[in-house]
Amino acid sequence: MSALAILGGSKAITSEYEDVFAWPIVTKEDEDAVLEIIRRGGMSGVEVTMEFEKEFAAWQGTRYALGHSSGTAAIHGAMYGCKVGVGDEVIAPSLTYWASVLQCYSLGATPVFAEVDPNRLTIDPDDIEHRITSRTKAIVAVHYCGYPCDMDRIMEIARRHGVKVIEDVSHAHGALYKGRKVGAIGDVGAMSLMSGKSLAIGEAGILATDDQEIYERALAFGHYERFTAELGTEYLREFAGLPLGGYKYRMHQASSAMGRVQLKHYDARMAEIQTAMNYFWDQLEGQPGIRAHRPPKGSGGTMGGWYSARGLYVPEELGGLSVTRFCQAVNAEGIPYSSPGANSALHTHPLFSECDVYGHGKPTRIANSDRDLRQLPGSLPVSEGLGKRLMGIPWFKKMNKQAIDEYVAGYKKVIAGYKDLLADDPGDAASLGGWHFFAHR
Repeated sequence: MSALAILGGSKAITSEYEDVFAWPIVTKEDEDAVLEIIRRGGMSGVEVTMEFEKEFAAWQGTRYALGHSSGTAAIHGAMYGCKVGVGDEVIAPSLTYWASVLQCYSLGATPVFAEVDPNRLTIDPDDIEHRITSRTKAIVAVHYCGYPCDMDRIMEIARRHGVKVIEDVSHAHGALYKGRKVGAIGDVGAMSLMSGKSLAIGEAGILATDDQEIYERALAFGHYERFTAELGTEYLREFAGLPLGGYKYRMHQASSAMGRVQLKHYDARMAEIQTAMNYFWDQLEGQPGIRAHRPPKGSGGTMGGWYSARGLYVPEELGGLSVTRFCQAVNAEGIPYSSPGANSALHTHPLFSECDVYGHGKPTRIANSDRDLRQLPGSLPVSEGLGKRLMGIPWFKKMNKQAIDEYVAGYKKVIAGYKDLLADDPGDAASLGGWHFFAHR
């Protein structure tokens, strides 16, 4: 075996494979659809968005879909749709991007963070039920890094306690849980569709649900031009005409137009991504120090478009080598997609313990609560420690065997030579990740 590149050896990756990673795939069909909107000045209309919503709902398998300006807005609308309000509590994983739950502040509610399963990286059902109180209004099930949550257990807990379930599908467009599409299992699904996502249409988001009241409340909240007295939810009708939340959340129609084109091709493109990513992990199966982050074969689960692909790192199998040093060595082999960690645990940020956002005279986290709900560092040790056991991996968009084999060889080379890295291992930072990492809503 040649010396590791980080120690002066030759790189494992000797070819350029830009096409394997290029995303999103934008063709003349996308360009023509967007140009038609721009040339006729239809950017702020709703007619194309409504067509996209119909097509998306049919694809998602729900009765309704509602386009939004961002995934943040879609999740905000979903919360309002589920009647999250002043004094309510929303349970969410701490290991996620802030826009999975922070919007509840503006509704007068507060987040209650739960642990994640260290293998799935999604909210741990065993840590949900004891956090439910009479004030709990919703659980946010984040399909983090594409891995579907344990929806059967989450739904059973939620139904038993009369709590709504909001699925955050921003990482998992098209993923399956036991053969069922995520985003159509809970009471409402919401997601980002921004550029860079596996279903990328621009700067946009969308909400999907079978529940008419949730849909119409979300529409009334931030879609004034479509909030009319003809809605089926009777108590909303007298307020028609103005957005109840004071927000303008409609989707830009250039995004809607691109979305209609992207959606037509998404299943085929997603299938190729799945083939490529599964091939990558199949070649690394059994290697010490790393584990695939994907549902077990035969489980009926898939990773959708594999956005924000992660690998699980097991330092004990590599002499305690830090994930930071491991990723440095992998990058040096010509694999620039390997980074240590993930999002920082949200509950450790001072916004969730100290900041008075709205001038209540006390931290916003407890401003509308009947008790102190703050969770200080050390309170969720799994979420806080996972950064040292996670790493980014290449996100292959094309099934190119030669390219994937070269990348696999790079990983195997570093694993085989790990002992040479131990002497100058700098160790891991106290927290691996960041508040802006994987910005995606």
